[in-house]
Amino acid sequence: MQKVIIADDEERICRLIEALVDWRALDMEVAAIAHNGLEAAELVGQLCPDILITDIRMPGCSGLELIERVKKERPELEIIIISGYAHFDYAKSAIKFGVGEYLLKPINKAELTMTLERLRAKIDCRIREQEDKQQLERKSKNDVRRLRDLLLERLREQKEEPLSWERLREEYYLDVQPGCFQAIWLKIDCPGEEPGEEGKHIIIERSGRLIESCLAGKCFDMFCKGQDWGGYIGILNYGKDRQEEIRRILKDCLNQLESGKNLYGEIFFSMAVGGIVTEPSGIGRSLREAAVIIEERLVKGTGRLLDYMPEGTSSLHEKSLLEKYLRGITHAIEIMSEEKARKALDEIRAEVAQVRDVRGYEILELVNSCGALFLSQVESRERREKLQRFSERCRQCGSREALFQVLEEMQKKYIEELVQQHEGNMVRPVRQAKQYIQNHFSEPITQEEVSSAVGLSSTYFSALFKKEEGEGFAKYLTGVRMEQAKILLRESNFSVSEVCRRVGYNDLKHFIHNFEKATGLKPAAYRKLYG
Repeated sequence: MQKVIIADDEERICRLIEALVDWRALDMEVAAIAHNGLEAAELVGQLCPDILITDIRMPGCSGLELIERVKKERPELEIIIISGYAHFDYAKSAIKFGVGEYLLKPINKAELTMTLERLRAKIDCRIREQEDKQQLERKSKNDVRRLRDLLLERLREQKEEPLSWERLREEYYLDVQPGCFQAIWLKIDCPGEEPGEEGKHIIIERSGRLIESCLAGKCFDMFCKGQDWGGYIGILNYGKDRQEEIRRILKDCLNQLESGKNLYGEIFFSMAVGGIVTEPSGIGRSLREAAVIIEERLVKGTGRLLDYMPEGTSSLHEKSLLEKYLRGITHAIEIMSEEKARKALDEIRAEVAQVRDVRGYEILELVNSCGALFLSQVESRERREKLQRFSERCRQCGSREALFQVLEEMQKKYIEELVQQHEGNMVRPVRQAKQYIQNHFSEPITQEEVSSAVGLSSTYFSALFKKEEGEGFAKYLTGVRMEQAKILLRESNFSVSEVCRRVGYNDLKHFIHNFEKATGLKPAAYRKLYG
């Protein structure tokens, strides 16, 4: 609704104008009435009306003085002058201030209404033009922003052709100047479930606004972009004399983010800067360096401004860790053992800890490769999607301990699924039988007794056991008893006959024969050699 102020030193004229018009029908309202020029000027400043209806002559300041004053402050204000015949020449003077509407006293209702309708249409048209212009400006800015976002993505993915001054200015509308170009890479690690995807986007957006506002006026130009995986990357162009200042500003930004991080839950901030280059062709190199440097937070810790580009590689690649992990994890998956899988991972973890000057990116690549190897050995649907989710979780880790923990959790999850799937295929009776054997090997147990304990017929149990274990029940039972006998011979002072009894044999000669067959040594010789 458009607002109108009426100004006339005669109360009667003011009330007449107010009464003549159906303001609601015109989508207008009388916001205020003034009886002198000074009061009218003050009301215009306070209420910001769309239209001012004023007499040409009033006490305090004349209508012309009022028009000149308010037009300086609000050039878009539409004004209707009311004038008597004797003051018509004064009304003409108002034209130089852009006032084209004036009415003669006595005021005619139809003429006043028509004038107001004309001004309403004019105001509506101006508002539409302003909105269209703003929309075009926003679209233009969004188009430029999308172009720059695309440039950053192509630089990050190393798909962009070498840049030049002309391309940056003409294709990407950047006001770049000779000086320094430098990449920045803010990493936001969210290892837990909080703050969620929406919360993460809010943090990225706020972090970006902080960085851009702090750098405003310090750079010739810059272009930055938030990343869905929890990052904010950008390219800065600034004068050579501002290198230390820019570094200090980035450090201050990081400190501000760190000081407020508890508001968002378990999150960690780190920032890296690539090397300074002086030519556009080096921008991609600076961004690639920042991508490598940011991974150093995995060994140096989060909350830091990282600017050292590690040279070369460590000795990690010489240790053949992937081959070791593959052997260990393959065996663990075959026997569906979480413990063996954890042991395979612990061995890798220990090896990494012993490597001097290991690089952050090397650890990240190693864990990602281990995850890919693990999933390649697991018969699982949607393997590609699972690997992608694993990689995304790895990107949210701010330390090598957190990285290994993500891998350990994935191993545990999918081995548990394998166990459940296997048990669903009638493996549970065999597992139960093996457990029964472990608990009763010292007793004179039989196949019939064990099959009855797991709820199967002796014939079916025998076939199922041999299929799953690759050996018959009797051979498996003997193997368990021999392993237990070895332990007792090495770690106890029991006589051979007592060991024989404790592992389920009543016939000492039979026990010695089976032990020698299994180990190549008699029990006494075995104890002498290994005890």
